[in-house]
Amino acid sequence: MSPRSAAVNEELRRRSRERLLDATVTLVGERGYEATTLGDIADLAGSARGLVSYYFPGKRQLLQSAVHRLMHRTLEAALEREPRPAADAGDERLARAIDAILGLAQERPVLMRTHMAGILQAEGFRQCPEQQRLAELLRDTVQRYGAQDVDSEYPLLRALLMGAVFAVLLPGAPMPVATLRAELFQRFGLDWELGVPPGEKPPDGTRSVLVG
Repeated sequence: MSPRSAAVNEELRRRSRERLLDATVTLVGERGYEATTLGDIADLAGSARGLVSYYFPGKRQLLQSAVHRLMHRTLEAALEREPRPAADAGDERLARAIDAILGLAQERPVLMRTHMAGILQAEGFRQCPEQQRLAELLRDTVQRYGAQDVDSEYPLLRALLMGAVFAVLLPGAPMPVATLRAELFQRFGLDWELGVPPGEKPPDGTRSVLVG
């Protein structure tokens, strides 16, 4: 049997890594971080335990990569749909980005809460290929929105989204997604009807667009 080509080996490694990321999202979302072991993740992914350490320095880094990949894929799917005919394409794109991230906080609270808690620990935020792809997509969204200073607006959007996710997931005192969405839409001057609005109109006390 002839040896596999470099391209085939690379594709096998990519698939193996993605199975580990998928397994991490599934298990941590179901059981939580502490109850999920690297062995559990390897078993669900159908991989050898040693492969986890080959691709990732530890469980926390594996989780960050897994969640960043989920966020990237969720955001990408939301942005791929054609904009509404009457909507400004840049505004619609930004609205969908906000809704996609807030939607993850609602739909996968255990996973997203664990991810956010990990970022605040001593190990902090780690860059990885999945995070870089997510950053590129968000940065492109800010640019298409028409920001004059993308280098300033992109990190601001990222910080505002992280703050909103924290607020949604805060144990004992979560804020309503509709309220947070309305505040974000006001900040960027977006019509409430863009994206995937959770209701026909914004909550009382908020405006549908930024004025002034």
